[in-house]
Amino acid sequence: MSTADRSGVRWKAAVTAASAVLLAACSSAEPAAAPEPPAASAPSTAPVPAAPSTGGGTPDLSAPETVATGLDVPWGLAFLPDGSALVAERDSGDVLRVRTGGGAPQRVFTVPGVSAGGEGGLLGLAVAPDYAETKWVYAYHTARDDNRIVRFKLGGGTPEVIFDGIDRAGIHNGGRIAFGPDRMLYVGTGDAGDGSAAQDAGDSNGKILRLTPQGDPAPGNPTAGSPVWSLGHRNVQGLAWAADGTMYGIEFGQNRFDEVNRIEAGRNYGWPEVEGKGGRAGYADPMVTWRTEDASPSGAAIAGGTLYVAALRGERLWTVPLGGGEPRAELSERYGRLRTVAVAPDGALWLTTSNTDGRGDVRDGDDRILRFPAR
Repeated sequence: MSTADRSGVRWKAAVTAASAVLLAACSSAEPAAAPEPPAASAPSTAPVPAAPSTGGGTPDLSAPETVATGLDVPWGLAFLPDGSALVAERDSGDVLRVRTGGGAPQRVFTVPGVSAGGEGGLLGLAVAPDYAETKWVYAYHTARDDNRIVRFKLGGGTPEVIFDGIDRAGIHNGGRIAFGPDRMLYVGTGDAGDGSAAQDAGDSNGKILRLTPQGDPAPGNPTAGSPVWSLGHRNVQGLAWAADGTMYGIEFGQNRFDEVNRIEAGRNYGWPEVEGKGGRAGYADPMVTWRTEDASPSGAAIAGGTLYVAALRGERLWTVPLGGGEPRAELSERYGRLRTVAVAPDGALWLTTSNTDGRGDVRDGDDRILRFPAR
């Protein structure tokens, strides 16, 4: 049995009996339906505890620098130790290297077997915490039959499939991956258009997964032998951690509310039973919601005490103060659809546009990467 088979299949059999236990822990007895919350044009927030600064200063959003143009649907973004960035092009399957000092992006790898279409393709990227020693780069991509995670080295060679069997579809493929403070690999998956999968603890769709760097279920997960960290998600598109270790997940709503969730191990975030704040026992309410037309949030990053969330349909960058206060919309309609936001090793904020994805209005130079230096 291959590594991919071991990671993507064995755990499903192992957790079948445990699924009911996890769901019982995450949900109480069948709760009564909560009243429909009214739509609101302003973001809705719950009290948020203060989070210590991550350092590196505050990005200066008034001082944009263009570091790359002419990209083909940039999606994943991750930094190498030298401060240069790796960028995944969704439809081409290419991984590009972008340097702040100028020069055209350089293609450094092409992920084989990428099956682009709809919202699928080459999606999230992550650089191993021990990259200096191992040289591993991780990618989440849509293949012919599924979504999967591979790792590879920029020097060449065949990628190693470390986790597969995540259902694919034209929509809701998830795709964001990131190493957490614990050096485990966290994976945001979508429900692939089947909401019931999000509530099935034996299914990898509609979840946040927590894996070892080798692709196995990480030790300390809520259910031993299962990669599931949290469930009840519709389409997780952003992952970020504050300096105190608090984890945040960014999620597409359906027709009414997009969400920022404070992610805790074993919690059930409600989809498809709840969209937005339902106030229902057994389901975790989001800490921030937006109307879908104001957000359709994608990537997320934290600098200092602020969570930055890139918005596609909303064409803006949301800033969420983690110490309390109302979110604010920045850069509204200035650059079009915004896909990914990340903090570089020097504290600068990098932001990618997504106007060439078939849903945006292409502007001269699109797609582009913007850099906002720390001050």
